[in-house]
Amino acid sequence: MHPTRYVSFLAAALVCAVVAVSVRAADAVFTPQRIAELRNVTAAAISPDGQHTAYTLSVPRKPGVDDDGEAWTELWVVGAEAGAKPRAFVTGKVNVSAVRWTPDGRQIAFLAKRGDDKFRSLYLIPLAGGEAQRGFAHVADIADYSLAPDGQRVALVARPAEDEALKKIREKGFRQEVYEEDWTAARVWTAKLFSTAKAVALPLEGHARAVRWSPVDERLLVVATPTPSVDDSLMRQRLRVIDAKDGAVRAKIENPGKLGAYEWSPDGKRIAFVSGEDIHDPHAGRLMVADAASGAFGQVLAPKWEGDASDIAWLDADTIAFVAEDGVENSLARVRADARAAQPEVLLPKGTGAITAISFSRGARTFALVASTPSHPAELFTWTAGAGAAQRRTDSNPGLSGLRLARQEIVRHKARDGLGLTGILVRPLDEKPGQRYPLILAVHGGPESHVAHGWVTGYSTPGQLGAARGFAVFYPNYRGSTGRGVAFSKLGQGDAAGKEFDDLIDAVDHLIGTGLVDAKKVGVTGGSYGGYATAWCSTKFSERFAAGVMFVGISDKVSKVGTTDIADEEYYVHARKRPWEDWQFLLERSPIYHTANARTPLLILHGKDDPRVNVGQSRELHRHLKIRGQAPVRLVLYPGEEHGNRKAGARLDYNLRLMQWMEHYLTGPGGTPPPHVIDYGLATPAKN
Repeated sequence: MHPTRYVSFLAAALVCAVVAVSVRAADAVFTPQRIAELRNVTAAAISPDGQHTAYTLSVPRKPGVDDDGEAWTELWVVGAEAGAKPRAFVTGKVNVSAVRWTPDGRQIAFLAKRGDDKFRSLYLIPLAGGEAQRGFAHVADIADYSLAPDGQRVALVARPAEDEALKKIREKGFRQEVYEEDWTAARVWTAKLFSTAKAVALPLEGHARAVRWSPVDERLLVVATPTPSVDDSLMRQRLRVIDAKDGAVRAKIENPGKLGAYEWSPDGKRIAFVSGEDIHDPHAGRLMVADAASGAFGQVLAPKWEGDASDIAWLDADTIAFVAEDGVENSLARVRADARAAQPEVLLPKGTGAITAISFSRGARTFALVASTPSHPAELFTWTAGAGAAQRRTDSNPGLSGLRLARQEIVRHKARDGLGLTGILVRPLDEKPGQRYPLILAVHGGPESHVAHGWVTGYSTPGQLGAARGFAVFYPNYRGSTGRGVAFSKLGQGDAAGKEFDDLIDAVDHLIGTGLVDAKKVGVTGGSYGGYATAWCSTKFSERFAAGVMFVGISDKVSKVGTTDIADEEYYVHARKRPWEDWQFLLERSPIYHTANARTPLLILHGKDDPRVNVGQSRELHRHLKIRGQAPVRLVLYPGEEHGNRKAGARLDYNLRLMQWMEHYLTGPGGTPPPHVIDYGLATPAKN
């Protein structure tokens, strides 16, 4: 080749290479398809000797490739030695849950429906290798279990076998449902592992939900509710200590509010549990200890601490470790069970990420943690007491390392009445100084929940996806959120859509004031109570929002109470009064009451089988807005989905529609809604 031509060719090649690299760099950002592929660690259990950790990994199905459905859940194990790689134990098209070690640490127990199983059964798989063996199969799905200290027996929570006469009648077409009456309560059963003998049912008042065998004797700690209803599961879970032989009640622990985590002390003398402070506490976040013999318990541990406890574990017979939720950051803390310390002692300071679960080895030297960070979804970490930072042990999404992620930060600001508030901001990916950007305000549900400084991107939460497309995304923790103690979580009670949603406007104004956000390009989205906020912002505060995407949200506070499966929870920890005590108040706090103000283009999405927020809530709002014709509105329903999408196809569809709507009205042409037919980015099947 001529030298001049060679130089020209080389120059052209270099230009092409630079362009290719630039294209790859530009493409190395979040897309809806990437979100659909995200895996995350869901639970972890460390072996008694601390040498291995078993964990479950959520693996989503591939939209358009796999049969549609919920994500699979696999079982993996990783050793304690530095550099150890995770090993697959039970993978593929499986749904593993309730992973626990046998007392001798040689086997891992779990629940799954495998092979020819008619129902979810108990399995055990040897740590040394080999196929999982069915430890016990029941006449119905096993909902929970606990191994006896001898490792030879098991306590189960399950329903009894279906009545044969009733089954035959239903097969003939009589499939009517008697609402909230024809349910079957679950019971506690005991059985011998690897036995064909039937399980023995223990007498129990009410509906069993969980069981834990005493670490030292023949007692069982049972979680029970009066009925199987969801309302009872939220408001009336109570702890009972019963005899494993005959079911006789040894002690009743009447926790004063909602029930969270619970654990026997190593010596079997006490029971630690997380509870609501009272019946009106929206969240189970107070740490308490009860006497296992009498059921008596005293005051809240660390009563002056303005945070929330979540997962708990006994370090020894006198000390409890727990995940300390302190605002938007988490730490690992401990407190003595017989002390009255005002504040807990920090074991592992903030910095690991948003910790959701803990497990520890015998002697409390090594801990397994499940945590997410702003740069990755939930992963497995291990930490040795006194050894500094926790070590990340899994990399479930290696492709994330090749993506450009936007900066995420904690934002602190004040409400109009001076109350201090926090939130999580994901800044636009290629942010330029001095430029204003469109904002997506992503409002969490509950309202008894909060967004922590961890991974905040999912199918219904735009996070990094929005940032990659030039949006700022903000997650406000408005009054009534958790993580800041009981008093803060009660601030919104009796004032639905009042100061709690004024906080949303104040958050937007703060971000506008910093120079980041364009006041004319603000969108809002959220699910459940966040969907209520979206509807409120799109009607009552319509002049402030240029787009809204409402998911399984509330539009009519009057009809919501009569159509939800959590009417008592609504009363005790939200409304604090029944509808007939003030019909007008509920009406005026309903978005449908303010549709005359609506000028915000609103996309409404809802699962057709939602028992929590009836699909009629979305239909009502859609019809009111459609009749008025003042702003674009679209309603999308998901058959087979309930209060949040679980299947891969519905999740991808939701994510694509969310971003399509925001881009169309915040950065696009606006006006007439975008096409209702979605391009899912799936490969077109080859023609025969």
